[in-house]
Amino acid sequence: MSEPVRVVVTGAAGQIAYSLLYMVAKGDVFGPNQPVILHLLDIPPMMGVVQGVVMELSDCALPLLRGVVPTADPDVAFKDVDAAFLVGAMPRKEGMERKDLLAANVGIFKVQGQAIERNAKRTIKVLVVGNPANTNALVCSKYAPSIPKENFTAMTRLDQNRATAHIAERLNVSCADVSKVIIWGNHSSTQFPDVRHASATVNGAKVSVSEAIKDDEYLKTQFVEKIQKRGAAVIAARKLSSAMSAAKAASDHMKDWWQGSANWVSMGVISDGSYGVPADVVFSFPVTCSDKKWTIVQGLEIDEYARGKLDITAKELIEEREEALAVCQDSNL
Repeated sequence: MSEPVRVVVTGAAGQIAYSLLYMVAKGDVFGPNQPVILHLLDIPPMMGVVQGVVMELSDCALPLLRGVVPTADPDVAFKDVDAAFLVGAMPRKEGMERKDLLAANVGIFKVQGQAIERNAKRTIKVLVVGNPANTNALVCSKYAPSIPKENFTAMTRLDQNRATAHIAERLNVSCADVSKVIIWGNHSSTQFPDVRHASATVNGAKVSVSEAIKDDEYLKTQFVEKIQKRGAAVIAARKLSSAMSAAKAASDHMKDWWQGSANWVSMGVISDGSYGVPADVVFSFPVTCSDKKWTIVQGLEIDEYARGKLDITAKELIEEREEALAVCQDSNL
């Protein structure tokens, strides 16, 4: 057994964390032989609930769980941490403008970015789950300038998993038989779920998803809209936002980043200008992972239809970035 890795989960009293903590503690993310020490961060009023979560983790009797550190202090939470799941964020409330949501979250992710800068390992891998995830990741990185920007990512794996599952159901195959589904852009309703490069194994033969479904109009309209609006559909049905599926997606994202994946996976990462995407926004691209680093898949054809979709979601991310940076300046943050 190797030395334990320290993993912080914020919003530790929440629903996503409730599912995620078990996945991390039993070895799904960092490996079946990798011990972990969990740091659980939440706000002071939620610490009673966090203590209940600590009890449940203990009662699971998980062999890989070597310690739990519950705290409301960001400096304690991020001390010597190897990996971070930033789940806690201000949710959008009815009547709230985007600028108000961004302003609330700039405050949260400024504090966490500064705590990362002061306390975490320089090699920390940060996954932002709390929305607006892409721009929250950018803000967090801004306040941890000594940590490489490449170490801050946003979660679009939930969208990829949703899209993959939808295609699998449509074709009546296993999700394992569908590959290279891509999510481009923002984790929002402007995202572009793209199956133009995807393939599926149907009746033992590997074919393109387009060829298997034989309805390009559907794939460009109803399919895209269904994935874009899936989160809202879950809320309408559950009266609560996605939790179990979000935790599974966070687990998948960090596992592939940490352990490596030759398969294409969608991750919100800092743009380097690939595919004509503006630099310095956190944009979801198809990537592969090895040695705890991600690499954007290059050389994919972007036709006129796809170009339009990429431009729409990039425009939204630029607007979010400018609004968030304005909040930083206005508040002397």
